[in-house]
Amino acid sequence: MRAVLQRVKNASVSVEGKKISEIQKGFLVLLGVGQEDNETDIDYMVDKITNLRVFEDENEKMNLSLKDVQGEVLVVSQFTLFGDCRKGRRPSFSSAGHPSVAKDLYLEVCLRLENQGLNVSKGQFAAMMDVQLINDGPVTLMIDSKKTF
Repeated sequence: MRAVLQRVKNASVSVEGKKISEIQKGFLVLLGVGQEDNETDIDYMVDKITNLRVFEDENEKMNLSLKDVQGEVLVVSQFTLFGDCRKGRRPSFSSAGHPSVAKDLYLEVCLRLENQGLNVSKGQFAAMMDVQLINDGPVTLMIDSKKTF
């Protein structure tokens, strides 16, 4: 499982011109599910998203977690995070999870984040989405549950 985590002042998702989700201060999470992903990957990702200390404390140090600042999360499915661009000019998505399995894992990540007491909004799985955000910092991080980077 891979994620691009962006600390945001606000973010939203629209589908076919209609806003379907919106958050204020928190994380926009672009989440990709791989073929080999399972419960262990979900646990790892939820722990990182919930507890990563990248919000500033009173001394302007990145020392607070999403829970500490009562931030919100917008999770958007993003199979292209598994695009392999090493050969040729067209990415291969062969390591991305099959949509029927990936959707369940994506929704399980969202549910477990909610179970952590977080306010979670979602994109629309497998839809063409317009994502808008104001990146705070900017702070953008990549997380891989297999720890390949």
